[in-house]
Amino acid sequence: EVLLRMHSVGICGSDVHYWQHGRIGNFVVKDPMVLGHEASGTVVKVGSGVTHLKPGDRVAIEPGVPREMDEFCKTGHYNLSPTIFFCATPPDDGNLCRYYKHSASYCYKLPDNVTFEEGALIEPLSVGIHACKRAGVTLGSKVFVSGSGPIGLVNVLVAKMMGAAAVVITDLSASRLQKAKEVGADFTIQIKNETPQEVASKVESLLGCMPEITVECTGVEACIQAGIYATRSGGTLVLVGLGPDMVTVPIVNAAVREVDIRGIFRYCNTWPVAIALLASKRINVKPLVTHRFPLEKALEAFETTKRGEGVKVMLKCDPTDHNP
Repeated sequence: EVLLRMHSVGICGSDVHYWQHGRIGNFVVKDPMVLGHEASGTVVKVGSGVTHLKPGDRVAIEPGVPREMDEFCKTGHYNLSPTIFFCATPPDDGNLCRYYKHSASYCYKLPDNVTFEEGALIEPLSVGIHACKRAGVTLGSKVFVSGSGPIGLVNVLVAKMMGAAAVVITDLSASRLQKAKEVGADFTIQIKNETPQEVASKVESLLGCMPEITVECTGVEACIQAGIYATRSGGTLVLVGLGPDMVTVPIVNAAVREVDIRGIFRYCNTWPVAIALLASKRINVKPLVTHRFPLEKALEAFETTKRGEGVKVMLKCDPTDHNP
């Protein structure tokens, strides 16, 4: 293990959800819990067995650590391990604090040209990497991203990076769609009160064809329905956003058109990829951060996220650091 002095911690929708509702699905907050799982910091101390890190190293933290080497770990899907420790998922504490202890294998050294803030953004970016890989985005793909929150935006970034020829994105908010344009979306659709079929046909007319790939980042029933209708026959719909337990969808439409519906659970093996992309400047996540607060103003930061202002709200945990 290593002891870290925390630096930058992003606020995620799930953090706000636990704070407001005390549960997400089967994960119920029963005791006080530290939030935060999008984080970077500086190594202060290392355990006796740690060789790849030393005090002073700047690291990005992968929040999910399997507790045992089970079949899922052996096959490379450690994110699916039922005994995984995950920051800020009850009952596991997160890392929105000054000092934090974590498994050394899940702390990744940041190159000098990658900032702490970019290091913290690797967590949401990883969701985009994992989703686009599961979707099979490749050279020339036409992609429909549903929802323009932080996760929709990282999927735009990654899809374009992986060679997507055109990306169309939907949202209710004009300002979020403007941000999507900034990070590389080719077309945007502001949803008013269209039916799912109408959304699908708008997507098709903007792209000039139905997309092979849809990445659904809202979890809203109507959006999942639109995702099925929009996806080209033989294509893939990846469900990233999670809403209610039970959702009514046109499953026969998907079945007879051979539309593959895939889920994702967090990510695995994405930190080295993300660090390489950030270090080589192949991907720019800096525009995602719109608000910054010191740790003392955490409540204000959470209120800002809850109101849906900006995109990514970042907390600064190190009072000795005055960089933005």
